[in-house]
Amino acid sequence: MASLVCNTVIGMKNRSTVPDKRETLPVPQAVLFDAYGTLFDVYSVALAAEQLFPGHGQALSLLWRDKQIEYTRLVTTSNHGAHYRPFWELTRAALVFAIKKIAITPVITGPEATFDQNFGAAVERLMNQYRSLSAFPENREVLSELQRRGIPTGILSNGDPAMLELAVKSAGLDGLLSHIISVDPIRKYKTHPEAYALGEQATGLPAGRIAFVSCNAWDALAATWYGYQTLWVNRYQQPFEELGTQPTRTGNSLRAVLDFFPSQPLNEV
Repeated sequence: MASLVCNTVIGMKNRSTVPDKRETLPVPQAVLFDAYGTLFDVYSVALAAEQLFPGHGQALSLLWRDKQIEYTRLVTTSNHGAHYRPFWELTRAALVFAIKKIAITPVITGPEATFDQNFGAAVERLMNQYRSLSAFPENREVLSELQRRGIPTGILSNGDPAMLELAVKSAGLDGLLSHIISVDPIRKYKTHPEAYALGEQATGLPAGRIAFVSCNAWDALAATWYGYQTLWVNRYQQPFEELGTQPTRTGNSLRAVLDFFPSQPLNEV
């Protein structure tokens, strides 16, 4: 019994003296944010979807997002990217699929299925809603605080340049981002390594000196694999990906990005 207690105490002591991996990392010199799901709430379309398709709004918004991401992976990995389409087009295609799958019944069934005339109007209304997604409430204050501390910030996103420009403007984030980086010029979506390399190219910094922030676990994982210091914003209290790698940090809101800069007071935000 004494030996067991002794070993337990020694084990506890050893664990307490092992340095936190995060403490050995350099303080980041820039912060890059994912856009959709991280700065902009992709599920804020659920209310409009519910108005158009009563009883299906929440499910529609979830399937729309899942299919959108599935399409980005499909066009990136198939035939060396020969089937690439801009993010706006993939977003529309994913919406049409989601509506057809769970929200409406075709007027005519079969391979040549057709839908009533309200179908197109519903698609346009929801796509317009997607242009100006709701921003998470802490965005502006966190970005303003990073700017006050002299830390360059940016977006690294699958979104088209025009989509991102409008989303940033609609959210009132003009002037708070040093870089708005779209994967569109390389025609490869995250999680392709060339997509993450755009952050290094834009900032002139190696990935290890950049904090990458995402609410999407798959994105945070791939960015960690690429070499970024990462923050997973776990807004919805979900488990992280079970592939043997953890993000550098985890938080419940964007405010957790300030933990990368311990020399600065955190109570100002």
